[in-house]
Amino acid sequence: MKNKVIITCAVTGGAHTPSMSDALPVTPDEIAEQGIAAAEAGAAILHLHARQPHNGMPTGDPAVFDQFLPVIKQRTDAVINLTTGGSATMPVEERLLAARHFKPEMCSLNMGSINFAFFDVAKKITTWKHDWEEGYVANSDDYIFRNTFRDIATILGTMSDAGTRFELECYDLGHLYNLAHFVDRGLIKPPFFIQMIFGILGGMGPDLENLTFMKMTAERLFGRENFQWSVLAAGRHQMPFLTQAALMGGNVRVGLEDSLFISRGELATSNAQQVEKIVRIIREMGREPATPDEARAMLGLKGGDRVEF
Repeated sequence: MKNKVIITCAVTGGAHTPSMSDALPVTPDEIAEQGIAAAEAGAAILHLHARQPHNGMPTGDPAVFDQFLPVIKQRTDAVINLTTGGSATMPVEERLLAARHFKPEMCSLNMGSINFAFFDVAKKITTWKHDWEEGYVANSDDYIFRNTFRDIATILGTMSDAGTRFELECYDLGHLYNLAHFVDRGLIKPPFFIQMIFGILGGMGPDLENLTFMKMTAERLFGRENFQWSVLAAGRHQMPFLTQAALMGGNVRVGLEDSLFISRGELATSNAQQVEKIVRIIREMGREPATPDEARAMLGLKGGDRVEF
């Protein structure tokens, strides 16, 4: 497995809005089709949010998730990873609705609270498709993406009986120490999956020194044999930074949640296009994308036959 790279594709997210890119999937059909295409292109894990079909606003409603989850499961073998982040404006109870209902193999879990800002994008858009978008983006200078120790413990406790494991999202060095706290409490057990996040305004900058130090700190805190690590980088930093991570032996995450672009100044046409590009890059290094079953083995997942969708 040392030669394998787990590719996660984050299909739509909760920060980008429909006016930012026509390629951003919004309806259940669009999310399903783009998720399936990303899996066919080489993504082992699909990280999924939901949107209100009529206007693209992020939603935690299980009824919306239910319109695309069974379709993706029927047509791919990909690991389904549901958000518990939702969006920065959702309370934790709403963010947990879909995960609690569907009991997936994986969920995302932010390992601490951060400022989460993308307000500068509002200056670049002259025409908005929906009334909610401009205020949602412009007001993000006042957003705190909340995940307190109590919130994290609530999410871990809620999902423990379901056998769901986590994409442990670390936006800063302190989040690794928060993770160590929950490992010490016995609420998170190896093997676990650390997603190191760079380039979000409010989190770590996309500097190679930060990546190196995060990796070294995780190895010191947890022991290299106890976790898999992956990297995502926002916006224009996506592909260059993921290339560095892959060279260092890491796993990678792409998708329109993280970046709307395929190269500098060029919007991506789909999630699959980003997956195809990172597959080409890692193969040039002599590595191969992990299959969904290989990812399950590497992460100790329960299997797609034990979910409730």
